[in-house]
Formats: sequence, C-alpha cells, structure tokens
Amino acid sequence: MPLLILAFSGGSTNATAQELQDVANMPRPIEALDNVWIEELTMMEVRDALAEGKTTALILTGGIEENGPYLTTGKHNHVLRVMGESIARRLGDALIAPIVALEPGNPANSRSPGTVVLSRGTYEAMLTDMATSLRSQGFQNIILIGDSGGNQRSMATVADALSTAWRGDSGGIYHIPEYYNYDDVVDYQRDVLGVDEDPRLEGLHDDYYITSIIMNDDPQHVRLEQRIEAGKASINGISIVPIEQTIEHGRRLIEFRTDVTVGAIGQVMAAGR
Repeated sequence: MPLLILAFSGGSTNATAQELQDVANMPRPIEALDNVWIEELTMMEVRDALAEGKTTALILTGGIEENGPYLTTGKHNHVLRVMGESIARRLGDALIAPIVALEPGNPANSRSPGTVVLSRGTYEAMLTDMATSLRSQGFQNIILIGDSGGNQRSMATVADALSTAWRGDSGGIYHIPEYYNYDDVVDYQRDVLGVDEDPRLEGLHDDYYITSIIMNDDPQHVRLEQRIEAGKASINGISIVPIEQTIEHGRRLIEFRTDVTVGAIGQVMAAGR
C-alpha cells in the first residue's frame, strides 16, 4: 500500500491565526443579546460587555447529591439558575461564569446513587483556574457564591490565596458567605410570607423555601405534576399548591436573598477584604 503523506504549510497556519485575530477584533455584526450568562453569549458579546464596564464575574457553585424523593440531584444548580440571574441583574455590571455543578467530597465514598463529587484539591484547583482565566481576560472583580454548605470552606480558601497573589492589582476576589444563610431565609419566610416551616419535620434534604425558589426555574425539577397526582404536593407539612402562590413565595425569597447578597458584595468590595 503506498504511503500517503500530507504536507501542511506553515503559511496556512499563520493565515488561520491571522483570521482568528481579525474575528476577535472585528466589530460585532449583529445586536447583542440581553443575557448575563457567559456560556450563552458570543465571544464578541462578552468582549463588548467588558468594554462597556461589565467587569464583575460571578462564580457560582452548586452540587449533585441526594435531595430526597422529589427534588433532583441538581437542586443547588437549579437554585443558582434563578439566584445568579437575579444577583447579576441587580449588580448591573456582572456576568456569570458556567455554574460549578459539582462540590468537594470524597469520590471513593459517593455511595448515594447520583452523587458526584470532586476531591478537595481538584475542586480548589478548578476554582483557582476559573478565577484566573476570568481575571486574565479583563474581569476585575471575581465573586464566589456557593449554594451548598460543603462548598464554603474551599471557596474561602481560594479567595484568600488569590487575594494574596493579586495584592496590589486593581479589583480582587471575594467570597460571599452571607448568601448561604438559611436561618435568615426561614425567618423571612415565617415573619414576612407567613409560612412557618420546621425544615426538620420530615427529615428530608428538602424544604418549602428551596422548592418554591426552584419552581421559578422549572416546576418539573420538584416533580410537581407527579406529586399532585400522588397526593404528595407538600413538604414539611406546607402545601406547594396553589402553584401560583408557591411560585410567588419563591419570587419574593429570590428578591430577599438577592438583597442580602448584593448588599454583602457592596460591603466587601468597599472594604477591599
């Protein structure tokens, strides 16, 4: 069989690189989409958003784990879809990196079906690389927000390490633990919404406030139709129907958590901690 030899021209490679460079610098040929999620924007839309002053990047961390018989394993990530959107819109100068869907843990001990975790070293390396990548392209302030308790320590560790490494540069990296304060959420739900829930009542990794927030993303994530059919449309003794009322409660909880988080971001950035 004759040997087929393919020759590649160095000039062709250089031309391709030049074409890519031209694309990177050419004017955007169409109107930009009104969207805050980096993965849903084009390169030009991100570039132009940075040039227009959207230099804050949110890194949101969730998890894939057991959440009882009704909520999907991606509960935290569904919450972050609505919370991230709300926080970024309120800040006005922020875009959101792809959600970190996995949390730290022991991969050799993931015995609950559907649970997927990363070793702590891998998890912190991923957060470090994401923050560094965003920083290198022009994002000045990197905000770390975690929807799972197991994420908080690693986010604080990464924020501390990169704050030291970036000391003297403009902007910074900030972990916002105030976002993850469900005691205040329970109080708000009781005192303002009139929903008095004991999250420990049914012993499930599930709560009315989480369910109502997720329903603002997609009710299917809480298996709403199936629960209604089975007569299981409640959690911790609180009914999740009428649907409109539960979604409205979730919307108000989103607003409350957004107020708390954006306030904390403003304070920490002003203090430069």
